[in-house]
Amino acid sequence: MSFFGRLFTVGKAEAHAIVDKLEDPVKMAEQGIRDLKEQLRDAMEGLAKVKGQAIRSKREWNRNRDIATDYEKKAMLLLQRAQEGAIDVAEADRLATEALAKRDSAIERVKQLDGEVKQFDAMTGKLENNVNQLKSQISKWENELASLKARSQVSKATRKLNEQLAEVDSSSTISMLERMRTKVQEEESLAEAYGEMAQVDKSVDAEINAALGGGSASSGSASLAALKAKMADKQLTSV
Repeated sequence: MSFFGRLFTVGKAEAHAIVDKLEDPVKMAEQGIRDLKEQLRDAMEGLAKVKGQAIRSKREWNRNRDIATDYEKKAMLLLQRAQEGAIDVAEADRLATEALAKRDSAIERVKQLDGEVKQFDAMTGKLENNVNQLKSQISKWENELASLKARSQVSKATRKLNEQLAEVDSSSTISMLERMRTKVQEEESLAEAYGEMAQVDKSVDAEINAALGGGSASSGSASLAALKAKMADKQLTSV
């Protein structure tokens, strides 16, 4: 209880300092709460025993009170019967005296039980107060532990994300992008060069084909010249 009292009542900074020093604060806190629950079970068992004893004492107190009342009534009835002549006066006095003695014994027992009943009542009240305090503290610490566990999970996730982000080197990333850009530019230039080479190859092939097909080219020129001459003759005839 003293450990948890320090853990949950000190300031936040001190609480964090204590937690940081623990090997596993969550497990230790859970074990501490289990220990408190065990103490609570023991306290409730003790309370039940004290209450049981208090109930028995009160029952005995009531029983002896009733006995005292009953013997007093019997003594009065004996004296009344003697006055009526139903019982010998001397015998009635003797029996009434015996009844009063039993009454007095019962009254004495009632007086003794008064102290026991009050003592058990005081013990019961004290134990009930302790049990209620334990229940309240356990409930409070269970809620606190649940909150701390949730915060711990969030903080761990946040820390992991921040660590991942911290591991990302912006300068190395930029260098990597620059190298990639250079590589792409080289590939683009190489592709353009191959394209120009292909065009050169096509031009050379065209020249070679034109040279080899010179006859058809001359035939075309001759046809064109013949057409032009024919048109010229028509113009002269019309004149």
